[in-house]
Amino acid sequence: MAKRIILASCLLLLAFNSQAQQIQRFNPDTILTIVIDSAVNIRSHRLRAQDFIDAVMADTSFYKAFQNMKAYSFTAENRIFSYDKKNKINGKVYRKLLHNNQAGVHKVEYITKRDSGNVLKKNGKYQLYTVEMFDYIFMNAYNADFVKSAGTSVANKGKNEGYKAKLKTLVFTPGRKVSGLPFISSKTEIFGSEMRQYYNYEFARGKYLDSIPVYRFKVIRKPSTAEDDVMIQEMTTIFDMNNFQILGRYIDMKYSNMLFDFNVQMNIELNKFDGELLPIKITYQGNWDIPFHKEERASFLIVHKDYKRE
Repeated sequence: MAKRIILASCLLLLAFNSQAQQIQRFNPDTILTIVIDSAVNIRSHRLRAQDFIDAVMADTSFYKAFQNMKAYSFTAENRIFSYDKKNKINGKVYRKLLHNNQAGVHKVEYITKRDSGNVLKKNGKYQLYTVEMFDYIFMNAYNADFVKSAGTSVANKGKNEGYKAKLKTLVFTPGRKVSGLPFISSKTEIFGSEMRQYYNYEFARGKYLDSIPVYRFKVIRKPSTAEDDVMIQEMTTIFDMNNFQILGRYIDMKYSNMLFDFNVQMNIELNKFDGELLPIKITYQGNWDIPFHKEERASFLIVHKDYKRE
């Protein structure tokens, strides 16, 4: 697995330093981290689809993994690319940071810091609302580098907080109805009686990080289902075969109506350190066009390593 992370990091670093204006958009997928042994006959494993659904709905450890970072020091490598309407890169950010949480006090030391292109405003803040939103969803558990003042997006309640909070719900507690999203609130309840008809369930087993036996549970839109009948096109969850803990999640969301238009894929991967689950990789790519903001296109690669309990 370490080799795969290094390879992925090197490829993106080459893209970061490349003089070429056009690159293929990065496509995150938990599945790429897993060596699949075979499709699973669930009955032979005495499991049902409902067992996986119940585990997804009941899980709290996936989000807690981000909160666990408060007790650790670690190294983070953050890469952000922004794109124009032709998917040509127009902004790049690279950060290598040492996060120190000694005595419960969070400090960040910059090891490497590079920006280029259309990234920052004149006041030094990032151009992309996507960055602020990403920070809100994933990074406030340990005050990351993305926003200049850590926690700003939470402290300053505004008209966009509702969108960010709802997306956070979709990522960490999927399968529930998310109220307040015009035309699509009911479409987030993918395990409900009304939405199940639109999805197939697929199962496989394999090895995660080259050694951990896992189940892969995929909820994917049926080919006969129109794209606009659903909002979540696919959700893949990786379960530790031994204890059913969630180790990874890939989610593909796409929808368009008169109020907003988005096409987003996110991937989150965890691993255990000192017996606690902690994030090791987050990838994102997406196009957003929502009220009060111009359209944004961006991709991120976030890698965490060298966790040390403080």
